[in-house]
Amino acid sequence: MKLAALVSGGKDSLYATYIASKRHEIRVLVTIKSLNPDSYMYHVPNIDLVKLQAKAMRLPLIFRHSAGAKEAELSDLRGALREAKIRYGIDGVVSGAIFSNYQRSRIERICNELGLVSLAPLWGRDPEELWKEMLDAGFEVIITAVAAYGLTDEWLGRLIDRNAFKELCNLHGVCYVCTAGEGGEFETLVINCPLFNERIRILQWHTEWDDKTQSGQFIVDDAVLVEK
Repeated sequence: MKLAALVSGGKDSLYATYIASKRHEIRVLVTIKSLNPDSYMYHVPNIDLVKLQAKAMRLPLIFRHSAGAKEAELSDLRGALREAKIRYGIDGVVSGAIFSNYQRSRIERICNELGLVSLAPLWGRDPEELWKEMLDAGFEVIITAVAAYGLTDEWLGRLIDRNAFKELCNLHGVCYVCTAGEGGEFETLVINCPLFNERIRILQWHTEWDDKTQSGQFIVDDAVLVEK
C-alpha cells in the first residue's frame, strides 16, 4: 500500500513508520501542530523538528496547525489526510498508537470516512520490547519532556541508551512510570534512525522546569542535519 505516516517527531510514530516501510511505500508525512499544550491527540514539544526529519527522510510533509479544541482537532487531521489522498494517492495511514484507544479510534474513524486503511503496528505491544527493538535498530531517542513522579529534570535532553532504558524500567517497577510514555509521563524526539539519510544535531537548547508540578521540557532552539 501507499501510506501517509502520522508523525510527531517522537519514537512511537517514527518506529511505526519504520515498521510499515518494510512492507509498504511511505508517500508522505503528516503532522498536526496543536496550539493546545494539553492536546488530547497530538504531541507538542519540539514538533517543528518534524520538518528536519522529513528532509532527512527525503519525504514531503503536510504540516498543519490546529487550535487544539478537543474534537475540532479531528477536523484538522481529516483535512490533512484528505489532501494526502488527493496529492499523493495514498491508500492508508500509519500511526504510532500503543495503548491510547482515544487516538486509535479517532484515526480509524477518519480513515473510514476517507476510504483509507488505518495501520497501527505498535498497538498492544509490550513497551519494553518496543524499546529493545528500537535500540537494536539504531534509533537514537532523547527525552524532551517529563511529567511523572520519579522523572527529574536530569532526564531532560537525555539520550535513551541501554543504561537509561534500564533506569526507565526500574522506575516502572517502583513508581509505575509507563515505559511507553503514552500517558504523557514523558515525550521524546528521534534524532537518528534507519529512515534518516542524515542525523539531527542539536546546536542550542534550553530547559524549562516547574518545581510545583515536577514537570519540565527540553526545548530545541536550533538544530541542523549532519552526516551520519
